[in-house]
Amino acid sequence: MNQPAVLFESHSHTPLCKHAEGWPDEYATVAHQRGLKGMHVTCHNPLPDGYSAAVRMAESEFDQYVDLVAKTTDQFAGQVDVRLGLEADYVEGFEAYLEKQLNSAAFHFVLGSVHPQIPEFRRKHWQDDLLEVQKIYFEMLAKSAETGLFDSLAHPDLIKNFTAEAWDPVSILDVIRPALDRIAKTGVAMELNTSGILKTISEMNPYPAMLEEMRSRGIPVTLGADAHVPHRVGDGYITAMEILKAAGYQEVNFFLNRTRQSVAIDQAIASLEFAENSLAE
Repeated sequence: MNQPAVLFESHSHTPLCKHAEGWPDEYATVAHQRGLKGMHVTCHNPLPDGYSAAVRMAESEFDQYVDLVAKTTDQFAGQVDVRLGLEADYVEGFEAYLEKQLNSAAFHFVLGSVHPQIPEFRRKHWQDDLLEVQKIYFEMLAKSAETGLFDSLAHPDLIKNFTAEAWDPVSILDVIRPALDRIAKTGVAMELNTSGILKTISEMNPYPAMLEEMRSRGIPVTLGADAHVPHRVGDGYITAMEILKAAGYQEVNFFLNRTRQSVAIDQAIASLEFAENSLAE
């Protein structure tokens, strides 16, 4: 029986961020092969005054980015639903700038991120007490949700990969739970990011115990491979959805016109398995 494509890749990049390879049409080709209904292009947003400029598009490239995605949308019409998205850093004090940026184009999906590895974060927040750094990270994650600017929060335990020597997945839950309480009140979703298996602590972000805490609070989950090369589009999605099921989730989500869409996990898995089997024949 044919299984229609139902799921989106909700986290992918372009060379404009200076650390990704391949253009959106190459990513969309892989999305089509893997049985995905659509794909959000979510490259790293420009920030003012050269903030974190080494790993994001420049302000002068923003219009080029919007046009690039629009051309790919037209090119793949009827094959893959390519939508304009953005991965936007939460930085205290930049809220008004970001709100203006998000209102300047017709975004379908906005991922909010806190990147503890960038020099600006480290200069301001890093210290010898790595547990304190972890607390700062989760405080910022909660604050990002409370701005109302984002649809979902990307790789929400990313800090573990930069404080691995001090990461205790059990005791840190005492820090994570209050942050999740605040996030749940906002209605913002959180991402299960499959690229975590490639990081220092080799597991998807967030880890299963945090997913269970999210589920107990009714926080919706979006999926993202965080693809910086085309072949990673949709990578690990079936495994990710099995992890979600184990945490008690029955649905997975994506966004269109900044509005959350839900798909039954079993249906999403069946659609990807059908595409996988068809490709193998």
